[in-house]
Amino acid sequence: MKKILVIGCPGAGKSTFARKLRQNLGLPLYYLDMIWHKPDKTNISRDEFDRHLQEILGRDEWIIDGNYRRTLEMRLQAADTVFLLDYPLDVCLAGAKERIGTKREDMPWVETELDDEFRQWIIDFSKDQLPMIYHLLKQYENGREIFVFKSREETNRFLVSFF
Repeated sequence: MKKILVIGCPGAGKSTFARKLRQNLGLPLYYLDMIWHKPDKTNISRDEFDRHLQEILGRDEWIIDGNYRRTLEMRLQAADTVFLLDYPLDVCLAGAKERIGTKREDMPWVETELDDEFRQWIIDFSKDQLPMIYHLLKQYENGREIFVFKSREETNRFLVSFF
């Protein structure tokens, strides 16, 4: 467990889980949101993002937190371990609402609201994102450890039992 992906719906707690992995494993943690987003709420170019990501993937050890569907297959090819937090919609919406107004190390600004577009993206995640994620996980299951957690309780039990 040296090259780890943490993926799942926004609000599921990917960053919190990734930080716990970092704390217990001592691996460097990279947040895709911190690479993609600038503090002024603009984004870097796709080419620049891809260069940063390739640099990280070329390292011997890492934890990468984030979905970013366009680059998921590339990250899966490089990973040895994947954690998918596939939680119910109400848990993810509550998680996204709870972090409003909180300074976080995984985002370059403080969210002030759960805007309608982002809320809808969370609502549509299981329909628009999960089928492709599960397809890719099946495609790349050989040679990788894949963990799928359906609740925070499952995730917490794993952390307690593993560490």
